Amino acid sequence: MSEAQQDTLVTQDMIDRKGVWGNERVSPPISVSDIRKWAIATYWPEKPPAIYWDEEYARSTQYGGIVAPPDFNPFAWPVERPRRPAGGGGQRGGRGRTGLNGGQTDTYGVPMRPGDVIRSRTRLKEWNEREGRMGLTLYTYTETEWRNQNDELVRTRISIGIRY
Repeated sequence: MSEAQQDTLVTQDMIDRKGVWGNERVSPPISVSDIRKWAIATYWPEKPPAIYWDEEYARSTQYGGIVAPPDFNPFAWPVERPRRPAGGGGQRGGRGRTGLNGGQTDTYGVPMRPGDVIRSRTRLKEWNEREGRMGLTLYTYTETEWRNQNDELVRTRISIGIRY
């Protein structure tokens, strides 16, 4: 291998995309029914907290109305699924093609409420490489940010991808 060819799993596409926000997705307006159904499914078989379905009770709380559970996903039921970029997935085996989910960390801002419209955008935040038991291993950190119609931060997610 010449000096010009470095031993790395980092691609030029990654270098070009680092820190660049991708296209935004926009959710339909969140409904009380969406929140209620999510809460029922999340807490099943237990009864979900009243803040997620009982308007009278919710008005008496610090929020002054129904809010969504923190893990609520307004993008969960799209009419059309976004297309995956070409070359993503499907290839297994070989150097740099074996991938693992390294987990995720969510940080929550303001709660989602009925009527909110959520905007989502994603970027490749950073990466690092190091030698591991399986050889050269690349850790990528993808940041997804959700904001409501008032530009208030709803959620930030950092997802870790691992390739070797």
